[in-house]
Amino acid sequence: MAAKNPQAANPAFYALLVALIFMSVGPIFLMLATSFKLNVDIMSDSSALFFFPTIRNYETALCDMLWYEVEHVRRCDPTFGRALVNSLIVATVSTALTLVIGCMAAYALVRFRFMGRDTVSMTTLMMRMVPPAVLLVPVFGIWTFQYGIDGTRFGLILIYTAMNLPFVIWILQSFIVQVPIQLEEAARMDGANPFQTFFLVVLPLIKPGLAAAAIFTFRVAWNEFLLGNALADRNSRTVPVTIVNSLTEYDIDWGVIMATGMLLAIPPIIFTFVASRQIITGMTAGAVKG
Repeated sequence: MAAKNPQAANPAFYALLVALIFMSVGPIFLMLATSFKLNVDIMSDSSALFFFPTIRNYETALCDMLWYEVEHVRRCDPTFGRALVNSLIVATVSTALTLVIGCMAAYALVRFRFMGRDTVSMTTLMMRMVPPAVLLVPVFGIWTFQYGIDGTRFGLILIYTAMNLPFVIWILQSFIVQVPIQLEEAARMDGANPFQTFFLVVLPLIKPGLAAAAIFTFRVAWNEFLLGNALADRNSRTVPVTIVNSLTEYDIDWGVIMATGMLLAIPPIIFTFVASRQIITGMTAGAVKG
């Protein structure tokens, strides 16, 4: 009688794995399929699986950004195109500012000795634990009545930078600590000034951490809704705010909403794939010490 292989997986494991995959991919596939349907097909039970795909919903959402005139759109609404540009600008600029300020602050906390250094380091991490909803009322009041930057892209960029900065400082500290101090000392002996040492020696060695922090910061700024809904106006709304505001009590264009949702997912996916190698290295850095 053949011995049972102890490494053979239980069939229940594969069943659970298939169920988890279905739960993860199912909503995305449903949204993708719905984005290629007309509203008649969406409301019809008979066309759940069999329908004639169309790109009308994407043409409606991107009517002001296409190089040709969309025939079925009587009046082009530039809301989504404007929101897409706002999201790209706000997410990209806030990510760049957060990385620049965060890596310098993390380097100062690791390499420089000053009073209250440990307190500052712990405070930055504790600030990240504050829910955004707690900041909504004070930020809205300050942005509106004191600085007058509500309803502007700059206001969104500033709050997203401040919101993501504590996490970026915290995660980059762990990478800078692993950089041997001897490399910086050797660069100084060769005549490099502090800025050259930082940009030419330290930054190339913490690229994995920068990539991981950039992905986290970009995704938070891209998907954030609560603060964006409170601080943005019609001309500065981002895509998540625009999608929610398009839901009304009397008219819901599900096809256009699903197409908008698919378009919303494309930039973070592209951003992730571009930095995928650095992200994998950054997430596993420090796991094994050799």
